[in-house]
Amino acid sequence: MRTLRSFFVLCLTLSAQQYYSVPGPDAPELAKRGTFAVGVRTLDIVHRAQPDILKFDKATGKAPLADRALKLEIWYPATIPAGQEEKTVYTSRIAGTQNVPGTFDFPGKALRDAPPVAGQKFPLVVVSHGYPGSRTLLTYLTENVASKGYVVVTIDHTDSVFGEVRPFPSTLLNRSTDQLFTIESIGELSKKPDSFLNGLADATNTAIVGYSMGGYGALTSAGAGYSKASPISTTIPGGYADDLMAESPKFQAIHRENIRAIVAIAPWGEQPPFNAWDERGLAGIRIPSLFITGDHDDVAVYEAGVKRAFERAVNSERCMLVFQNARHNTGGNPVPAGVNSFQVDQFYDEPVWRKDRMIGVNQHFITAFLDLYLKKDESRRSYLKQEVVLSNDGKWNAAQGADAAAYSTGKDAAGNLFWKGFQRRNALGMEMYCSDAR
Repeated sequence: MRTLRSFFVLCLTLSAQQYYSVPGPDAPELAKRGTFAVGVRTLDIVHRAQPDILKFDKATGKAPLADRALKLEIWYPATIPAGQEEKTVYTSRIAGTQNVPGTFDFPGKALRDAPPVAGQKFPLVVVSHGYPGSRTLLTYLTENVASKGYVVVTIDHTDSVFGEVRPFPSTLLNRSTDQLFTIESIGELSKKPDSFLNGLADATNTAIVGYSMGGYGALTSAGAGYSKASPISTTIPGGYADDLMAESPKFQAIHRENIRAIVAIAPWGEQPPFNAWDERGLAGIRIPSLFITGDHDDVAVYEAGVKRAFERAVNSERCMLVFQNARHNTGGNPVPAGVNSFQVDQFYDEPVWRKDRMIGVNQHFITAFLDLYLKKDESRRSYLKQEVVLSNDGKWNAAQGADAAAYSTGKDAAGNLFWKGFQRRNALGMEMYCSDAR
């Protein structure tokens, strides 16, 4: 009995040390962590004098101005001092409904307040959660990407955070603005001698990764102005959405040249009856984009939502990764350990896909995309533009069991036609569509 109990305790200990950012052995090639150790810090910024749309006064037709506070989590290439370990613990409120009480802790592979790597500047990646969400919802990605030579910043979007959710108009109005202001703020901090970001983050070379409502914001930040026919114009009162419409001169004049690419994971907004963008709006995206979605997404909707947005972004060099039989939970961390609730499980997990497998695939393709467009690494292009659209149609002619751990090199002289970067038998249940800009 004692031996069995010891084994059970050992299993729990090992399980607790499984970091989301460290992929399993069946993850594709580019999912593995990079060569940099990772530090993490928390930072507060304030966007001054923003319309508080939730206090809109019908009598005056105006919303009062208020300072909008945003809490950021920042991961970066770091130096781990002697005697310290590259690990931390994150605390998050529990998802499942808009305002669920309670919190949970989970381990991270990053050292809190570690000294940044000196003498190097890294591209900036801004990560934006859903509605609701939190700045630690995608740590599987944030730590992983930082280890590959990026400064990664996530935002607690005010009014959209677990346990502090307020009515939807605030999120609709502020999501893109939060993203753009964060990029601007990091750019300013990177020039200040007293900031740890000084000389570290290159905000002129930025990508936005957005999940769900974060994807809604990312498409808009990239240049997709809203349609006047969309309910956005009536859901946000007082005409405060007018400057975000595709035809608005103010929207067209927004400073976005530092944004070089976007990743939209299950982006919300294009699905009926919302139809946030029309053809003109989505044609305003003129930078590379990677869409990630499930073909059974029941929130952002696949055919009439995400796929339509992808197809209408005609001026973007773009790819769309589709997880067959996946719903909307294609972007976040796994379900918290020890939380036994169907309601919570439905927020994090997928009914068909193993979540650790899904996030390994995300780490792989997002790495290829960021390396290609932010670091100009052309060797990554062939990981995105696969020779066969349906992964199930790939062919690997080697004998069963031969080179079982080898990664496919894609199309080769031996007649293999398998998704590049995947191990034999492991490229199943996915689709990849890529289109050049018009």
